[in-house]
Amino acid sequence: MHVVAIIPARYASTRFPGKPLADIHGKPMLQHVYERTQQASLVDEVIIATDDERILAAAEKFGARAVLTSSHHETGTDRLAEVAAQLTHADLVVNVQGDEPMIVPEMIDTAIAPLQQQPDISMGTLMACIDSQEDFINPNVVKVVTDQFGLALYFSRSPIPCRRDAGSCATQMPGYRHIGLYVYRREFLLRYPQLAPTPLEQAEKLEQLRALEHGYRIHVALTAHSSMGVDTPEDLEKLTSSRP
Repeated sequence: MHVVAIIPARYASTRFPGKPLADIHGKPMLQHVYERTQQASLVDEVIIATDDERILAAAEKFGARAVLTSSHHETGTDRLAEVAAQLTHADLVVNVQGDEPMIVPEMIDTAIAPLQQQPDISMGTLMACIDSQEDFINPNVVKVVTDQFGLALYFSRSPIPCRRDAGSCATQMPGYRHIGLYVYRREFLLRYPQLAPTPLEQAEKLEQLRALEHGYRIHVALTAHSSMGVDTPEDLEKLTSSRP
């Protein structure tokens, strides 16, 4: 199987304009993501997808393959699909977030492997153990529950599962948090933007629920690793204050 990792990178972020080019220990954030993605053993090639000439120029400067996409995409998945439409040689396409400069290469491999082994799975992603009560009740930390075969049953911003006989759902542990790294079969990725938005997706504001509500299977692999995303300048300050 030929595996292509695509890193969507937008310049116009409401909370942090120019975020992909923010400096982290002498390199733009995007370069850290690119180099770590290249280290994943199951990835054959890495492409940066952007709608901004400044990001395109920066990516080419540090030796990355980058492509310019439409600026009208509503989601990173739509941007991925535009690029994947040209990748007729690709079997699997990995969406690696451009604001995850500490992504561990093994996490990418962990998400890819199930789709290489199980041809009936359309999409894959990751989960990790929730290690604090604060995260369990935080609506910004997305929770996931799976069946016994690692297939997603539901994603939610609410604390799930709820153990009825153990008191309040908001005080229960353990649980699993979703990590927003995705692997798609190319043919499914091209079909995905054409699927109509669904009620649960719109209620939770979680795009992956669209796949579940349309009957597609998502494999959720467990990882022991974590990665700190950068959403705001404050996140960046926290990251750069630590050692490289």
